[in-house]
Amino acid sequence: MPLPPVLTKNAYAYEELRRRILTGDIEQGSILSQSKLAREIGVSTTPLREALRRLAAEGMVELKSHSDARVAALTAEEAKDLYVLRENLDPLAAGLAAESRTPTDVAAIEAALEQLTPLHDAADFAAMTAHRDFHRAIYTASHNPLLIGILEGLWDKADRYRQVGLQGQQATEKDRIRVEAEHIKIAEAVIAGDPARARDAMHQHVMGSLGRRAIAVLSGD
Repeated sequence: MPLPPVLTKNAYAYEELRRRILTGDIEQGSILSQSKLAREIGVSTTPLREALRRLAAEGMVELKSHSDARVAALTAEEAKDLYVLRENLDPLAAGLAAESRTPTDVAAIEAALEQLTPLHDAADFAAMTAHRDFHRAIYTASHNPLLIGILEGLWDKADRYRQVGLQGQQATEKDRIRVEAEHIKIAEAVIAGDPARARDAMHQHVMGSLGRRAIAVLSGD
């Protein structure tokens, strides 16, 4: 498998392994054979181990020993914890973004909004990436480094729960229309410099998010 020229072997191994975990190609709880994965991905075990360390720091992988790794299990409890944090921090970031956005931020938000496509299934990694890029453009515009770092870490964990939400409950056309409208409202409020409206729009979006849907799926509701 040829390596994309823009990525180092370490970065490629990380991106490919992360993609496989997020799309369900590698299921939660799976034991990871480093030698087998290295052969499949087309790298040596050294960049693969570095990728596993990065994924372990993000909570996706558990490292038991030098050679033993497992994809971390997903739980309803962690899904709830992530939702509580996002319910509070995402609106905060949106409000700050409305106060602090620059012309460069506005251009990034508009570009990210244009790239958004409906999330149809858990295998649509490109759509998931575009969704994250939009939210990253919003919270980056807050110009609060600590908050940006926290939200980056939360999204690393929450991406797997979004996949659970997609897999467990099929989105309807009504859902897709609602989500598209919510993204537009968030962008418009931030660009207009209206903190209260930005916070409200983001809060409404989080309440109907895939992360919240994942809680119901993992709880068996």
